[in-house]
Amino acid sequence: MKIYTRTGDEGGTALFGGGRVGKDHPRVEAYGDVDELNASLGLARSIEMMPRIDEVLVPVQRDLFAIGALLATPDHEKMREQLAKARIDEARIAELERAIDTCEQELEPLRSFIIPGGTPKAAALHVARTVCRRAERRVVSLAREIELPPLVVIYLNRLSDLLFMLARVANRRAGAGEVTW
Repeated sequence: MKIYTRTGDEGGTALFGGGRVGKDHPRVEAYGDVDELNASLGLARSIEMMPRIDEVLVPVQRDLFAIGALLATPDHEKMREQLAKARIDEARIAELERAIDTCEQELEPLRSFIIPGGTPKAAALHVARTVCRRAERRVVSLAREIELPPLVVIYLNRLSDLLFMLARVANRRAGAGEVTW
C-alpha cells in the first residue's frame, strides 16, 4: 500500500466509513486537532523520560486515536463502536480525575496563575494542554453541526486539566520552580 493516493490533491479527503468532505471541513479540523494533540503528547513523552507521567500519557494517546476515528466517522453506529473500543466512558473520565487528584496531592495549592514553562518536559505538556483546549473548541463547534457523544467534550476538558497538572508535577519533580503571574 502506498502512502500517497493522490485522492486529496484537489482539497478533499475521505471519511472513515464513507463519504468525502473538504480538508477544511469542521469534522476534519476537529480530528486534525486531536491528531496534533496526540503528536504533541508523543513529543512530551520523548522529553526527559518520567515514567509515572509517561505511563499516564500512553493510554491517553490510545484514547485520542479512537476519538479521532470517531470524529472522522459520519456513521453513528461506527461512532459508538469507536467510543466503546477506546473505553471512553464515565469510568475513563473518573480515571483522569483520579490522576488529577493524585497530582494535586503532590503539589502546593494553586494560589495564582502559572506562566507556562519550566523544564522542557513541563513546557511540552503546557503546549499539549493548549492544543487540547483548541481541539476541545473545535469539537464543541462540530457538535453544534452534528450529533456527537457528549463524553468526547468531557474527556478533552478533563484531559486539558490533567495536562496542566502533569506539567506542574514535571517541574516539581525536576526541582524547577514555577513562575507565577
